[in-house]
Amino acid sequence: MNKLVLITGASSGIGQALALHYVRQGHRLALVARRTDVIQSWLNAHEISADSYQIYSADVSDVSSMATCALHCMAHQGVPDVVIANAGISIGVDSSRREDLDVMARVVTTNVIGVAATFGPFINAMVARGTGTLVGIGSVAGIRGLPGHGGYCASKAAVISYCESLRGELRSTGVKVVTICPGYIATPLTQNNAYSMPFLMRPEAFAEQAFKAIEAQVSYRVIPWQMGVVAKLLRLLPNGLFDKAFAGRPRKPRATDQ
Repeated sequence: MNKLVLITGASSGIGQALALHYVRQGHRLALVARRTDVIQSWLNAHEISADSYQIYSADVSDVSSMATCALHCMAHQGVPDVVIANAGISIGVDSSRREDLDVMARVVTTNVIGVAATFGPFINAMVARGTGTLVGIGSVAGIRGLPGHGGYCASKAAVISYCESLRGELRSTGVKVVTICPGYIATPLTQNNAYSMPFLMRPEAFAEQAFKAIEAQVSYRVIPWQMGVVAKLLRLLPNGLFDKAFAGRPRKPRATDQ
């Protein structure tokens, strides 16, 4: 039987691009999102065979919702070979504004707890089988904090660290943990950015490279590689130079600005 890949946040952007690439490689799909009607319309538009997918309605920020989703998936399609925790949100925050702290809590819950809630229900089944790949979608933004991006940067830094911890925990089980950190990808998540986005990448090109990295079971990969070089250089910059370089940079739009 063809391998099964589960993808959260499959209703747009990177999630859709990954789903399309995987199904074209002959994989079966378990697609998870809140907007199931959007996924269905997209699948129909691409004439993807109904035999190759199942759609599950769930909110990754709701642990119980994801647990139920996982049970339904395993009952109807079996234990996935690959689970990609892709769902995430990006909203600018100003910590001096009380209302923005609620926004930050939502960003962290969705982006961090959502990853753990996606992986958790499948871990024991994968360990029992002795194989499986858990893929966390981090971000270059998680490598160093950017002004106006406190919530998103903090959440993606947490995703990177969480996946690293989980990788160590599962090291001897046969279950692999892969961390993929996208740079700037042309998706709805980045379309409102009012600043330059070097090495902006089409989601289809990202999906192709991510697929190769996941198949190779690399532990960590920045895509595109040029952003990996930039991120490493930024990490090495002394704080004074880093702060000066990003002084006056436009901020990510806040919830009330969108």
